[in-house]
Amino acid sequence: MNNTPQAKPRHRILLVGFPPAQMLDISGPLDVFTIANELSEAAGCGAPYQIDLAAPSAGALMTTSGVSLQAEFSLLDTTLRPDTVLVCGGRGARVASRDAGLVKALATLCDRAHRVGSICTGAFPLAATGALDGHRATTHWGHFDEFSDQFPHIDIDRDALFLSAGKCHTSAGVTAGIDFCLSLVEKDLGRAIALSVARELVVFMKRPGGQSQFSTLLMHDAAGTGAGKAPFAELVSWMAEHLTDDLSVDVLAGRVAMSPRHFARRFSVALKVAPGRYVQMLRLEASRRLLTESTLSVKQIADRCGFQSVETMRIAFQRNLNTSPSEFRDRFQTIE
Repeated sequence: MNNTPQAKPRHRILLVGFPPAQMLDISGPLDVFTIANELSEAAGCGAPYQIDLAAPSAGALMTTSGVSLQAEFSLLDTTLRPDTVLVCGGRGARVASRDAGLVKALATLCDRAHRVGSICTGAFPLAATGALDGHRATTHWGHFDEFSDQFPHIDIDRDALFLSAGKCHTSAGVTAGIDFCLSLVEKDLGRAIALSVARELVVFMKRPGGQSQFSTLLMHDAAGTGAGKAPFAELVSWMAEHLTDDLSVDVLAGRVAMSPRHFARRFSVALKVAPGRYVQMLRLEASRRLLTESTLSVKQIADRCGFQSVETMRIAFQRNLNTSPSEFRDRFQTIE
């Protein structure tokens, strides 16, 4: 995976994976920096990046896709002097975060680097080094609660695509690593090159909103299953099918034969979100789907999804997704 630039690299990037590593957590950033090199060389400026891959031991690094990659370096190699360390995610990363030897080696490596970041659940081993203590961080939406339980001194941001805390950076799940690495290219080489890389990859330079635009309801749905959460399984399905109904706490509590106060407390514990907030997110989820998959007007969608008005829906979009319904449709509509 070593690039062979015509001129001395300006910046050495070391991707770190733990088997089994998430393939796209490695290949996504790799493509971003490789294309940046190609564009810079085409402009006669030489390749700005040297890109290497490290693992607990040099050699084959197995990925969750079942395909192995070749790691040139061992994480334990004390001669490594990268400028940027990017810790990639996957099941192996979460396991590695509890391995004292690997965490110590990663901490030593990160201390040598000028810039450190994580892709997806690569935040777990990075957090285990203590580098993120007292700071805001993010990771894949499906592992928010696991991350918070393991690292209570880190403030988890459940919406951000990527965050910075001093020299440390964290990014959200899988493809958010591409967004994050594009931001690094912009910082290193300027906006024009970063835009060109994004164009080559056919991705947004910066997508609108945060990871909640696609993941929040999935997270809540997952939280609503399992031991102790069964009383609400049928209720949340019913709620999703009756968005134009009165979904007040009193009505919902009556459907599961609980007092409003007891219901609100039990629901909040089980799904980790208050009933009113959950209703709003259900309506947002439904409206996003209709905005991308139908030609209904914004007003028709607001009515079908239970919003009191178009303005109410617009406020909900702006507050939760940092974009408007019309902007969301412009970017994500899948039919003409």
